[in-house]
Amino acid sequence: MISIPTPPQPTDLGDVRVANRAVVLRHVRLHAPCSRADIAAHTGLNKATVSSLVAELLERRLVRETGLTENRVGRPATMLVLDGEPYAGLGLQIGADELVVVAADLGGNRLLTWRRAFAAPAVAPEETVRALAALAHRAVTRVTAQGRRVLGLVVGVPGLVATDGAVPLAPALGWRDVPLAAELRRALREPGFTVGVDTDANLAVLAEQRHGAYAGTADLVHLTGGIAPGAGVISGGRLLRGGRGFAGEIGHVPLDPAGPACVCGRAGCLAAFVGVDAVVRRVLPDAEQDGPVTDYLPELDRLQALARSGDEAVLTGLAEIGRRLGHGASILANLLDPQVVVVGGHLAALASWLLPPARAELTARTLAAGGCRLEASALGTAATALGGATAALATVEAGRLPAA
Repeated sequence: MISIPTPPQPTDLGDVRVANRAVVLRHVRLHAPCSRADIAAHTGLNKATVSSLVAELLERRLVRETGLTENRVGRPATMLVLDGEPYAGLGLQIGADELVVVAADLGGNRLLTWRRAFAAPAVAPEETVRALAALAHRAVTRVTAQGRRVLGLVVGVPGLVATDGAVPLAPALGWRDVPLAAELRRALREPGFTVGVDTDANLAVLAEQRHGAYAGTADLVHLTGGIAPGAGVISGGRLLRGGRGFAGEIGHVPLDPAGPACVCGRAGCLAAFVGVDAVVRRVLPDAEQDGPVTDYLPELDRLQALARSGDEAVLTGLAEIGRRLGHGASILANLLDPQVVVVGGHLAALASWLLPPARAELTARTLAAGGCRLEASALGTAATALGGATAALATVEAGRLPAA
C-alpha cells in the first residue's frame, strides 16, 4: 500500500511561544545564573523575544532575578535563576512493603519525603488506592500550608501502565486491569491538578537523568529494585516507552529455564534471582519461618550486617545474585548500548557485594567490553517518587504556564 504524505500544516503562533518558553526555562535550569543576553546568544532566540518570555516567567515566578553582575565584558547584566517557589509536584511510589510520597519544586529540591509501611501485594487494589489518597492528601495539605500550589501528581507502579493511567497487569502487586488514575482521582475528589500513573522504572530513570549522579546522560538505564525489577530507559536523551508503553520489563526476561519461578509464574526469569523477595529467600532462608515477609527493610539490614561480618554463606549467596544481575545488565547493554546502567532500591543497598561479580559478568557477556558502566544509584529508595514529582511538573517545563 502506498502512503500519501500529510500536507504541511500551519504552525500556531501560540505553540511557537510555548516551545520558546520551554527553551528559555531549560537554559536557565542548566546554566543559571545567566542573563537575558546569555540566553539569546546560546539559544538563537532574538533579544526582544527573550525579554518578552522572561517577563512572563518573572510574572509567574518561574524565574527570578538575582541582581547585577559586573564580572563580564560590557555593562553589568541582571542574572536569572529558576524560581518556581509557589509551585510543587507530587510523586508517589508503590513498593513491595511501603508507600512513598515526595514533593519537589522546579529546581528538584525535595520539600518533603514521607514513607508509610504498607504491604500492597497483600491487600485489595481498592485499599491501596485509599492509602495512596490519604498519603497524597496529607502531602497536599503540608505543601499548600507552605504557600505553594500543587500542579500535578504522578504515581509509580511496578507493572504495565496504559496511556489512560490504568494498570492492565502488575504481577508484583497481584493486580490485573486496575483503573488506578481514575480511582485515585475519585478518591481525591477530583483535585484541581492532574493525576497521572507511570511505571516505577520510567519515573526512576527520569529522576536519575535529572537529579542523579549521571544527570544529563543521553543513554542511561535505571534498573529498579523491588519484587519485579524493571528497566527505565533513556535513549538519545528521550524516554523509551515502546509501541504500547510497555518497554523495559527486563525482570520477566528468562535467564535460566531450570531456575525458580518468579512472581509472574515463569521459571528462571531475572526477577526470580534478583527481586528483593528472591534475594531474601536465597540468602536468609530463615526469614519466612514465621510467615511471609511483608517488611523487607529489617531483613535487608540483617543481610548487610551478616555480609559485613564476613558470613560465608551470605557472601556466597550475594556473589551468585550479583552474577545473575550482571547477566541481566548484559542483555540491556547488548540491546540498548547505554553509557551506564544504574541499579536502585535493594540492589543499590547491597551494591558493595553485588556489583563486583555483576561487573565481571557484564564484561564477559558484553560484545563491546568496557563500553557500559554498572553503578549504584545515589538517589536512594525514593527515586521513583522523585521522578513522579519531576514528571508532575513536566507541563510547566514544556513551556505551558500554570494558571494565574
